Amino acid sequence: MEVEMRSIRPREPPGDVSSSSPARDVISVDSKSHERGRRRRAHIQFATLCWTLYLMGWNDGTTGPLLPRIQRVYNVNFTIVSLLFVFACIGFITGALSNLVLDGRYGFGKVIVLGSLFQVVAYCFESAAPPFPLFALGYAINGVGLALQDAQANGFVASLRDNPEMKMGILHAAYGAGAFSSPLVATQFAQQPHWSFHYLCSLGLALVNTILLITVFGLKTQDECLAQIGLPPCEKGNSERSQLRQVFALRAVHLLAFFILVYVGVEVTVGGWIVTYIIDIRGGGPSSGYISSGFFGGLMIGRLCLLWVNRKVGERRVLFIYAFLAIGLELVVWFVPSLVGGAVAVSVVGILLGPMYPIAMNHAGRVLPRWLLTGSIGWIAGCGQAGSALLPFMTGAIASKSGIVILQPLLVSMMAFMMSIWILVPSSARREE
Repeated sequence: MEVEMRSIRPREPPGDVSSSSPARDVISVDSKSHERGRRRRAHIQFATLCWTLYLMGWNDGTTGPLLPRIQRVYNVNFTIVSLLFVFACIGFITGALSNLVLDGRYGFGKVIVLGSLFQVVAYCFESAAPPFPLFALGYAINGVGLALQDAQANGFVASLRDNPEMKMGILHAAYGAGAFSSPLVATQFAQQPHWSFHYLCSLGLALVNTILLITVFGLKTQDECLAQIGLPPCEKGNSERSQLRQVFALRAVHLLAFFILVYVGVEVTVGGWIVTYIIDIRGGGPSSGYISSGFFGGLMIGRLCLLWVNRKVGERRVLFIYAFLAIGLELVVWFVPSLVGGAVAVSVVGILLGPMYPIAMNHAGRVLPRWLLTGSIGWIAGCGQAGSALLPFMTGAIASKSGIVILQPLLVSMMAFMMSIWILVPSSARREE
C-alpha cells in the first residue's frame, strides 16, 4: 500500500525545489531592500544638494532689493556700492582656484562643508551692519564659500548616471527658487529700521545647510558617496598637478567658463540692478523689489517647465532661440515706458534665461573627458560666480557716470556676446579626450 501511494504522489522537479528555497527568498528580499535603501539615500543626497543651491540662489537674490537701502545707510554712490560685487568677485575667483587644489587633497565632503562654513561666517559679519569695508569683506568671504559649494554640487550631479540632465535642471531650479523667495523677504527688511536682520535669516538657513551636509555626506569623498548609492567611482588623473594641467589644457573648458561667466553676469545684473532701474527710470515705488523676485521666479519656472522643449529641439540649438527671444524682450523693457509691461517682460526673460546654465553644464558632460569632469565643472562654475560679481560691478561703475538708464543697452550687448561665445563651444561630435 505504501508503495502504491508513493508511486502516485506527484514529484517536484529539482529546479522547483531550489527556486522556492527559503534561503533564495531571503537573499531576494535582502537585495530588494538594499536597492530601496540605495535609492532612498540617492534621493536624500540630491535633495541636500538642492538645498545648497537654494541657499546660493537666496544669496544672489538678496542684494538687488537691498541695494537702494544700503546706498542710503552708508551714503555711497553707484561706484562705491558696486564694490560689494568686486569683493564678491575676489572671493569667487579665490574659491574657484582653491577648489582645484582642495578637491584632490581633501575630497568632496570636506570641501563642500568648508564652503558652507565660509557662508556662516559671512552672514555673521553682514547681519551686524558693520562699517562698509567690513560689510564688503563679508561678501568676499561669502564668495569663497559659494564657489566651493557650487563647484562640488555641480560636479557631483554631473557624475550621476540616472538621468543627469533632468537632475541638473532640478538642481538649478532650486537655485531659482531661492533667488525667487529671498527678494520677497529682503524687500520687507529694506523698509524696516533693522534692515540687516535679513542676514540673520540667511545665517539660519546657512546653519541648516551645514548641518545637512555633514549629516548626509559625512565628510566623505565623492567616490565614497557615489558608492553608497551603488555607482562606480569616477576615473581620475594620476596626480593633482597633472589634473590641473589637463583641465587648463582643454579649449572647451575655457569657452564654457567664459560663456558661464557672461551668462551668470547677465542673470545677476538683471536681478541686482532691475529694482534700481524701475525705481529711478520708471518711477516704481518701494514694492519694486518684487520685480526682482518675478525675474528669479521665471528663472525657476524655465528650468523646470522647459525641460521637454530642450529635449525636443536639442539643448545646443534651443539655447540660441532662448537668447534671441530674451534680447527681444530686453528691447521691450528698454523702449516701452510701461511699469507693468516691463515687470512682465523681465519675468519672461527669467523664464528664457533659466535653462541656459543647466544646458551648459550638461554640455560639459558631453564634450569633456569624464575623469576631468568634476575639476572642470568646478572651474566653470567658479568662473560663473565671478561673473555674478564682475558684470554687476561694471554696470554700477558705468551707471555712476551715465545713470542707471544704461542698464538695458548693457544687457542687450552682453546677451549678444553670450550667443557669440556659444557658437564657438565645441559640439558633442568634437568631444575632447
